[in-house]
Amino acid sequence: MVWNVPNTLTWLRIAAIPLIVLLFYMPYPWSDPAAAWLFAAAGVTDSLDGYFARRLQQTSRLGAFLDPVADKLIVATALVLLVSKDPHWLIVLTAAVIIGREITISALREWMAEIGARRKVAVSLLGKYKTILQIVGLALMLYRQPLFGLPTYALGVVLTEVAAAATLVSMGMYLRAAWPELRR
Repeated sequence: MVWNVPNTLTWLRIAAIPLIVLLFYMPYPWSDPAAAWLFAAAGVTDSLDGYFARRLQQTSRLGAFLDPVADKLIVATALVLLVSKDPHWLIVLTAAVIIGREITISALREWMAEIGARRKVAVSLLGKYKTILQIVGLALMLYRQPLFGLPTYALGVVLTEVAAAATLVSMGMYLRAAWPELRR
């Protein structure tokens, strides 16, 4: 079913992407915080769609395909936006690491599914924590303005760097799990 609750949340996450881009480039003092809040809300739907799919027994092939695509699209978009405003080498390297890992693991999962070994590279607990760190870190970076005296951008950079490190560790775990199949 295309329009069940979990799929609708995923479609909304995808629909939020152009709005985040629009807000990010608007020249108003409220636009960066608005982009950040919309990104954070979209990040929350990532947890909710899976919860509702299981709770309401509305899992579907479309949802299983669309959910990770939506996640990767919104994170990659946020990273590209941030690099466009802050092309510092550390921000660029972090974006390249996170996007490169997502492409690598997506390809690995597709290949493992093709050979019937998809479960060996199922999402791990570290992968879930990495996603939370990414969403919070990127939302803080998008916010850009101090909040309650906190340097949100700097805090976001730190959390996103930790997420990038977790990304590399989890990629190593997935590759190690797939290694016997890769050697064949």
